[in-house]
Amino acid sequence: MITASNWKLVEPDHWPWKDFSPYEMACKGDGSLKVDEEFMDKLQAIRNEVGFAMTIASGYRSPEYNAKVSDTGDAGPHTSGRAADIRVWGEQAHAVLAAAFKHGMRGIGISQKGPPGARFIHLDTCDNTVSTPRPTTWSY
Repeated sequence: MITASNWKLVEPDHWPWKDFSPYEMACKGDGSLKVDEEFMDKLQAIRNEVGFAMTIASGYRSPEYNAKVSDTGDAGPHTSGRAADIRVWGEQAHAVLAAAFKHGMRGIGISQKGPPGARFIHLDTCDNTVSTPRPTTWSY
């Protein structure tokens, strides 16, 4: 697990995921950061496979911020550092979905309604729990 306190000890050019910056993965509410290395490795593998930029709409969320913006409260998938929402639609959404299944994403949420810029795919590697069985796929 990499947190804001320990990734800053590493030179920024040593952040291991070349297509995603710490800034885009950080909480949009308070700027904090926590990422799971296995999740990020899978996210980077998906990006390598699809061959196009993947805009992060939401990465890590602090528990407080998540409670404000999500019905999962202060303990949703984004609070674990093991989830991201990718802004994607159309053919690219199909490519991301195929790669996500291939690379072992365990939670896949699909929101493809509304204007293209508002559409996204949620990806996570969260563990199976009573309230959130994994693997699972859902729509918003």
